[in-house]
Amino acid sequence: MSGPAGAFGAGWLVLVAAAAVVAPFWTPFDPFATDPYGAWAPPSTMHLLGTDSVGRDIFSYVARGATTTAVVAVASGAVALVVGVALAALGSLTARWVRDSVSVLIDVLVAFPTILIAMALAAAFGGSLAVVVVAAGTGYGVNIARVSRAEIRRVGREDYVLAARAAGVGPLGVVARHVLPNVAPLFAVQVSLAMATSILAEAGLSFLGYGASAETASWGRLLSDLQKFIGVHPGTIVWPGAAITLTVLALNLLGDAVRDAGDPRLRRRAPSAAPDPADAPGVVS
Repeated sequence: MSGPAGAFGAGWLVLVAAAAVVAPFWTPFDPFATDPYGAWAPPSTMHLLGTDSVGRDIFSYVARGATTTAVVAVASGAVALVVGVALAALGSLTARWVRDSVSVLIDVLVAFPTILIAMALAAAFGGSLAVVVVAAGTGYGVNIARVSRAEIRRVGREDYVLAARAAGVGPLGVVARHVLPNVAPLFAVQVSLAMATSILAEAGLSFLGYGASAETASWGRLLSDLQKFIGVHPGTIVWPGAAITLTVLALNLLGDAVRDAGDPRLRRRAPSAAPDPADAPGVVS
C-alpha cells in the first residue's frame, strides 16, 4: 500500500472482513438476545463494549453488523461497476446518437441523490438490503460513468485501439482487451467510493427504518436505537458511529492508495536528499 494511510485503510478493512466472516458462526453472545436485568452494563471483560437498553451485547451486535456492511458494500460495488462500465462504454465507444442519448440519461440520473433513490424504492417495494444494494449501486454507477466517460473516450482514440478495430475486433473485444485494463485504476478508485457510499446509505436508511429489517444486525439500526438514550448513556453511541466512520474512511484511503499505485503521474515522490555542501561550485575539499 502507498504510505501509512493506505496501510491503515487496508488493515481496518481486513479486520472488518474477518469479523464479517466469523460473526455469523460465532460471537461472544447472541447479538439479538435480550437481558433486561443486564441493561446498560459498562464495558468489562464480559461485555467488551457494554450492553444497550435491552441488555444486548454491543460488541456482538457490532461484529454481526460487519457482515451486513460487507454484503451491502461488495454487492453495491459490483452493481455500480457493471452499471458504470456499461454506461461509460456506451457513452464513449458507440455511434454519436447513442453517445448523446447516454449523456443525457447520465445527466438526468446524476441529479438524483443516492439516498433519495433508495428511499423512493423502499417506499415502493418495502425496506430491505436488496433495495439498498440496487439503489446505491445504480446511483453511484451513474457517477462512475460520468467520471470515467472522458478517460474511456481518450483511450478509445489510442493507436492500438484503432489498430484492433481495423483488424476486425468487435466493440466488446476492444473494451475487454484494450480499454478496461487501461482504465482499471480509475474504476478501482470509483468502486471504493461506491462501496463507501453504499455503507452510508445503508446506515442512513436503517437509521430511518427503511433499510435492514429488525432481524438483521445493522450499525445504522443500532445507532438509531442508542441515540434515544444519548442524554443518559452517551458513550454507547460511539461504537456503531465509529465503526461506520472508520470503515468509510478506510475505503477512501484505500482507494487513494490504489490510485497512487496505479497511476505513475499521481505517485508521491520521496523528498530528495539534501545536497552536500562540499559539492557546491567553488568549494574545494
